[in-house]
Amino acid sequence: MKGNPPLGPSAHVDTFTRDNLPPPDLWPDLLLDGFDYPEWLNAAVELTDRMVERGFGDHTALIGNGRMRTYKELTDWTNRIAHALVEDYGVKPGNRVLIRSANNPAMVACWLAATKAGAVVVNTMPMLRAGELGKIIEKARISHALCDTRLMDELTITAKGSRFLSCVVGFDGTANHDAELDRAALSKPVRFEAVRTGRDDVALLGFTSGTTGEPKATMHFHRDILIIADGYAREVLDVQPSDVFVGSPPLAFTFGLGGLAVFPLRFGASAALLEQATPPNMIEIIQKYRATVCFTAPTAYRVMLRAMEDGADLSSLRAAVSAGETLPAPVYQEWVERTGKPMLDGIGSTEMLHIFLTNRFSDSRPACTGRPVTGYEARVIGPDGAELPRGETGRLAVRGPVGCRYLAAPAKQRAYVQGGWNLTGDSFWHDDEGYFHFAARSDGIILSAGYNIAGPEVEAALLAHPDVVECAVVGAPDAERGQIVEAHVVLAAGVSPCDATAKMLQDHVKAMIAPFKYPRRVVFTTGLPKTESGKIQRFRLLEGRT
Repeated sequence: MKGNPPLGPSAHVDTFTRDNLPPPDLWPDLLLDGFDYPEWLNAAVELTDRMVERGFGDHTALIGNGRMRTYKELTDWTNRIAHALVEDYGVKPGNRVLIRSANNPAMVACWLAATKAGAVVVNTMPMLRAGELGKIIEKARISHALCDTRLMDELTITAKGSRFLSCVVGFDGTANHDAELDRAALSKPVRFEAVRTGRDDVALLGFTSGTTGEPKATMHFHRDILIIADGYAREVLDVQPSDVFVGSPPLAFTFGLGGLAVFPLRFGASAALLEQATPPNMIEIIQKYRATVCFTAPTAYRVMLRAMEDGADLSSLRAAVSAGETLPAPVYQEWVERTGKPMLDGIGSTEMLHIFLTNRFSDSRPACTGRPVTGYEARVIGPDGAELPRGETGRLAVRGPVGCRYLAAPAKQRAYVQGGWNLTGDSFWHDDEGYFHFAARSDGIILSAGYNIAGPEVEAALLAHPDVVECAVVGAPDAERGQIVEAHVVLAAGVSPCDATAKMLQDHVKAMIAPFKYPRRVVFTTGLPKTESGKIQRFRLLEGRT
């Protein structure tokens, strides 16, 4: 296979992740030229202690919850927590540690500390319910969980029935630092001898639901975390120590972790973190801290454009990165007209860790995703895997220095990696000038305001309600969110198809799964279109729309 050297040494005592890597013949080709790292590498050390050694100790690293923390403060903080994790809570190298929190500096500190301790971190969104957390814990065999004390309820429910999760520790996500983990860390030294992990040790598990709603864990090495910064962030964003990053994606998403933690910390810049990253809150923080780089979805940029009409000053932004859903040409064009700066559309995936196709500052155009990041290759292929002629729509195939490695899922691995290429589930076309253009998702995922939502998971939640006989969920076009979850529902006899029933079902879904997955539109019907064999024809529910 192309560019796939044997795995290097490992520091993991708990070998679960390495034991469950895909077999070598199912790996994608890795293009590692230009991404050279030492055999022993701890990504968290590179983002903290090493930055202090390089003279960034007094630079602001993190802003959030009313405080600004320097690189020296972040380094000391993470080292104290790492001591506590190892000495008080028994974290061993290779153990899986789940972190549950909104976007705040404490979450970043916990991620870095657990990584320094040699753990494999699983960052999760605060919106996940007990059932969703339980699937993740079972899949990854998570032994320890660090949780913002404001979000303990769902995790406590999960822990009671878990055969793997034995230790749940609360931390204070506010600026007070008054919770169990904070108190344990307070008495620890500010120096910590980080675990000497290998560059090929798994450092992070990124979970993605896929089309079925069942969690899939993507496995990322210590070197991968640095590669996304040393590739995309260095080449495309040209990150400088003076930059201030802001954005809406959760740190639990690899898109958010890269854009709001890895990228700024790798280059001595700052990240301003928001627990409630609504467009008005982002506008406020951009103005307050003169933020220069923003990561969010087109939905939020539309709101920002309207705010500029009302006098909001967003002139400090030099880079507006859009990902998570397709960027409509009118939004791009209006942004350029108002700011004089391009919007950087890009596409990445959890499997690939971050953005691999993008526009550049000097080379961008509307309704176009651009060219591969340096170090990556992309092509559009047909059903037989052969590259299609320019202009024809097909499946996007990509390879580069990172690639898909599913945890203990050979069938899913075979579907995603074929012939050494990663098949992302996106349909694209490639123009004569070498630019890639997004056409549609090809795997049934609903993309809504930057979130990936699996229709079958929403259907399962609806069908758990006694008033629902059958249902079908589709992604309906929406001017503001790109797509919305639209549920077509057949009700039980005697149940009124009214607004009150629709709201009852929406609230039911919010209570069962993460609230962002709920159907924003409920359509009541007496029957669903089906094939002769009884299979629901969801495509017919969208016929006649544009």
